[in-house]
This record gives sequence, C-alpha cells and structure tokens, in this order.
Amino acid sequence: MNSPKVISQVVKQDLCTGCGICVTECTTNSISMDWNTDGFLVPQVTENSCSDDGACIKVCPFNPFPKEELKTEDEIAGIFQKDKNFKTDSKIGKYDKTYVGYSKEYRKTSSSGGLATYFLSQLFDRNIVDAVVVVNYTDDASQFYNFKLIKSKEDLLKGSKTRYYPVSLEGALLELDCFDGRVAIVGVGCFIKAIRLKQYENPVFSNKVAFLIGIICGGLKSKFYTDFLASKTIGTQEGIKAPEYRIKKSENMASDYYFGLDYKNEKHLLRMRDIGDMWGTGFFKSNACDFCEDVTSELADVSLGDAWLKPYVNEGDGNSIIISRHKLASQILQEGQESGELNIDDLSIENIKISQRGSYNHRQKGLVYRINKRKRKGLLTPPKRDRNLQPINLPFKMVQFFRQRTRLKSISNWNDSENVEQFEQKMKKELLLLRIATKVYHETRKIKWNQKK
Repeated sequence: MNSPKVISQVVKQDLCTGCGICVTECTTNSISMDWNTDGFLVPQVTENSCSDDGACIKVCPFNPFPKEELKTEDEIAGIFQKDKNFKTDSKIGKYDKTYVGYSKEYRKTSSSGGLATYFLSQLFDRNIVDAVVVVNYTDDASQFYNFKLIKSKEDLLKGSKTRYYPVSLEGALLELDCFDGRVAIVGVGCFIKAIRLKQYENPVFSNKVAFLIGIICGGLKSKFYTDFLASKTIGTQEGIKAPEYRIKKSENMASDYYFGLDYKNEKHLLRMRDIGDMWGTGFFKSNACDFCEDVTSELADVSLGDAWLKPYVNEGDGNSIIISRHKLASQILQEGQESGELNIDDLSIENIKISQRGSYNHRQKGLVYRINKRKRKGLLTPPKRDRNLQPINLPFKMVQFFRQRTRLKSISNWNDSENVEQFEQKMKKELLLLRIATKVYHETRKIKWNQKK
C-alpha cells in the first residue's frame, strides 16, 4: 500500500503545521486530520488506498520538493502579486503601502487593532465576498475553535479574536466546494502559502478566492499550550470553556494582557507576564515553525500584526502594523482613513522590521543553523532563499540549540508530567540554560557594537 507523500515527506519529518489543505486535494480520501501525541492537528492515514498521484503534497507549504516555479515565497509572489508599481523588500516581500494603527469600531473587541475585522466587514459591505473563512467557535467537543465558512457580517462579528490553538482549514474549504460565491480567507503565513499553492493547482478553487488576509505569526502552538494556561489559571484543564488568549486592559501596555476561560459558570483570568516568556522560549511550538522564513505573511493581499514598536506598545487597546500588497487593500485603507473609521499613520519599512525584530532574528538569522542540523541527521527541509542562509557565530548557535531543546522538552515534559507544578520543575534546567546562552550572545553583541563605535 502506497503511503501518501505528505505523510512520508512532511508529517514524518515533523514539518507539518496542520493547515489541512492536503486533505482537500487528496483524490482518494486516504488522509484525514486528527490529533497527534504532541497536541497538534496533522494529516493521518485512513483505511482508503492512496493513488500516489502526489496531489496532497503539491499544496503543502513545507513540501521539500516543490515545482521550480513554486520553489519559495519569491516565486509564488511573482505569480500572484504582479502589479509593476509594487515595491520589493528583501525582508517583507512585495508591498504597496505600509501603515500602523487601528479600527475605531473594532479595536476594543479584537486582539490587536481590529483591522482584520474591519477588512472583512468592508469586503462584505462592498459585495466583494459572499462569505469569509475565519477561526471561530466550534461545537466539536474535541477542540474549542476551528476555521468556519461564515456567510454574514453579523456572524463574523461574534468571534473576532486571535486563537492560539491548533486549527485546520479542511472542513471550511470542503464546504466551500459546494458554496456558490467568493470568499476572503484569514490565515497565518504558512496557511496563506498553502492556499496560494491550491489556487495554482486548482483553478475552480482559485476563482472562489477574492482576498487573503495574512496574520503575522510568532509560531503555532500545540493544544498543550491551552492545557498549560488552564492549569496555571484554575489548577485543571478539564471542564474549561471559551479560552481567550488576548484579553486586553486599556490602562496596560499592549504586551501586558491576560488569558481567560470559563469554568463552572465563572470567568477566570491569568496575567500572562506573570508566567514568563511563552514565545521566545518556543514553549509548545510546532517544530515546522522553525523552518518557516516568512515573517510577514508575504503572500497575502494584506498583512496584519501587532505593532511591537514605541510608542504604540504603550497603548493597551492595541495597534497593528499593516502591509498592503493589493490595490484593493490600499483603497480600503485610504478610504477608511479619509472617513475617520481608521486611525492609521504611514509607517516606514524600517519600523515595520523593528516591530518584528525578534521574529526576524530567530526565524531568518538562525535558519541556516537549524537547516544544517537537519541535514546532518539526514532529514528533509523545504527549499529556502539564499539571502536568509548566512553564517552565524557560535554564541547565536548556542541560543538556537537551547531554544530548540526547550521547545522539544516543553512538549515531551508536558506529556510525562502529572500536573503543572511537576512540569515547571522539569523545565527549570532547560530555561536556565537558554537564559545563560541568550545572555552570552547579547554580551558578545554589545562587545561587537562597542568595537564598531
């Protein structure tokens, strides 16, 4: 029996982020999405025989052997972002305009500046789309959220927030097969890349996609992340409902937010800054994220992300950086600014990069170390752009080593721990080693900087 290529070349290589696009292209229903032991949704083999036609892997964003014309984000952007007036930056990709700010109407009810909700609302109002594909609440007892095909603006407004929980597109896109209309889709960079690949391979699907909104992503989390936060909040992960990951307070800084959940008809909150760095340490992160170099969701029509940049970080209600990569996106932004619906200002490319400095430093600068490490183990890696494969010094290699180790240990230790206290005890050594490596690296950077001065 043939093994689906996406299983042998991606899933078994620990390179899957669970977008589920492969399932929608499989011609024999030989794969379906399900939970693995690390708390991620990944395609798994069904009882049906595989035709071995490779349809599944053609749309995978981590395909180690893509077609030459689809080799990296650069080639794919050349197909879908053809406007000759667009500018190109080696770090953020093709773009038309760049801004920072928020939607006055949707800011309070969104995780950041409310721009994704604003764009989707505008697309409905302008009759550009008949539905949107977004993450929303689910009635499925096995998961809190998933992508849904939302067919009205009213239903859209019921669930506009960031969810750090494994979600998959296959259900919504399979429903889209029977839907007579055009849609907008919201997703992180690798999901947007998969959609572009599906558009390339599937013209019928491509004609249904009117607009793509890319969410700038710091890494996808296992469902263990939610279990961990719930255990920290109320001492158990059982019986919780409606976890919320970015509860804001206007008087706080943007980075000072809360996790919340419903338990026994009461709302419980956990201040995130009290539990340490969940992002720089790589806690519960997908391994595949370490082999994604797309920091700003380069293939979307508009990219949105938190404005981790002064003075905007001082505003607890949140601001977004905005990268328009489509004339329609630029038009919506300009008209929103003129009408007073948007509070946005021009933002330089350099400040866009500064706002995502940590992500660039890890995902692009540290990429060559992680790829070389995989090569030594005989593992596959999708092709990457040469400009992001530059040598790094030993202190930074040590940071990469311990960050990968901390990520891996967070998942294995959670599986092996009886409670959150035992887990945290097991992680103390890993976090200490990562802190030491990071401090040494920062000190070497200071020395190098002073020498230049």
